[in-house]
Order: sequence, then C-alpha cells, then structure tokens
Amino acid sequence: MASYEVNVDAVEKVRDMIDARQYVLDSEWGRVQPDADAENAYLERHSWPAYAAWHLGLTVGASDRTKGRYAFVVGDFRRVHRSGLLACRYRATQWRHKAVELAAHDLLQHLDRTAGIG
Repeated sequence: MASYEVNVDAVEKVRDMIDARQYVLDSEWGRVQPDADAENAYLERHSWPAYAAWHLGLTVGASDRTKGRYAFVVGDFRRVHRSGLLACRYRATQWRHKAVELAAHDLLQHLDRTAGIG
C-alpha cells in the first residue's frame, strides 16, 4: 500500500479557497470528481504545481510531475467540494493515512464554520 504525506501547499490553497467562498456545499462526489479526461484537460492549461494544489496527499516515492504523485483530490479544478473533503477524509481514515485524514478533517471543519454549518 502506498504511503502519503500531507501536501501543505494544497492545504493552504484549499483554506484560501474556503475563505474566498469558492466551494460547493451540496454535490455528489461520484459525479463531480475529476476523471482522467478532466485531469488531462486541466494539465494542458495549467502547471503541475497548480494541479498538485488540488490534492491533499503526496505519494511517498513517486516522481513529481506525474499523476501518481498526487492523491486525495478535493475539488473539480474550479471549486472545493464539501463532498470531496468528506470522501478524502473517509478514504484516508479507511486506509489509515492519519496525517491526510486530519488535514481533510480540519479543512472540513473550517468550511463548515465559514459556511455557517453547525
């Protein structure tokens, strides 16, 4: 099983996006989660660091500038999705990636406070 580090740049970007209210509260993650075509289209127009900033996890040992390096996507390349944060937290919890789980949890709490969910 792969090991992951927290992508601190992504955590900062997601927090900034939440502060700027660039989020979606209600979505079906299975329908809006970027697929391979969406990832490729994004990479044609944006840099690898911009792509990386949508992923809370960095795969240990994977090369930078490869899709395999980046894990736990939390948005649709336009906005952060609450359902994406929930999915990220769930998957990280399920596979015992504690640091990513806690990062997703903290961001989810920040989004909920910002959106007035309580």
